Amino acid sequence: MKLLITVLCSFFSHIISGQENPFPQNWIGNWKGELLWFKTGSKEPQKVNMELRIHPSDSAHKFTWQIIYGSSKEDNRPYTLIAKDTYKGHWVIDENNGIVLDQFWVADKFCGAFTVMNATIINNYWIENDQLMIEFFSISAKPIMTSGNGTENSPSVDSYKVGSYQKAILKRTE
Repeated sequence: MKLLITVLCSFFSHIISGQENPFPQNWIGNWKGELLWFKTGSKEPQKVNMELRIHPSDSAHKFTWQIIYGSSKEDNRPYTLIAKDTYKGHWVIDENNGIVLDQFWVADKFCGAFTVMNATIINNYWIENDQLMIEFFSISAKPIMTSGNGTENSPSVDSYKVGSYQKAILKRTE
C-alpha cells in the first residue's frame, strides 16, 4: 500500500508540475556559451562570451543566479533567484542593489519583462537538447505610432520599435 501511495504521489506531482525540466533543480550548474547581439539595422551581430551560474544557496527557496558577460572581471552580475510562489510559477531575480525583477514559469520557459531607461526588456530562458537557450528582446517603452480609430471595431493600437535581439546557447560545463 505504501508503494502504491508513493507511486501515485510521484505521478500526480509530475502532472501538477507539468515540467520536463523541473526548474531550477535541473538547471543547476555552470553554463557557458556565446551571446549574439543583433541591433536593428545592423547586418552582423556583436558576439560576447556569456556564462550563467545557478547554484543552491543556504536557503531552500534561494539560488545563485550569476550572469557573466565577457569575463568575470569585465561584467559579473551576482544575482539571487528567489521562489515567490512556485505553485503559480512566480520567481524573482534580486539584483542585490534594490532592483528586483519578477519572472514567471510559462510553457516550460522562465520568462520576464521589465522597463529600464526607456526600454522594455523581454527575456526567455529554456532548456532544449541539454542546452540552455536564452533570448532578450529590447523594445522602446514609448510607442512610435498609434493607429486605429479608437472604436470597438478599430481600437487604438500602439506600435513599438524593436531595438535589439539577443540570443545565447549555453552548454553545461559542470
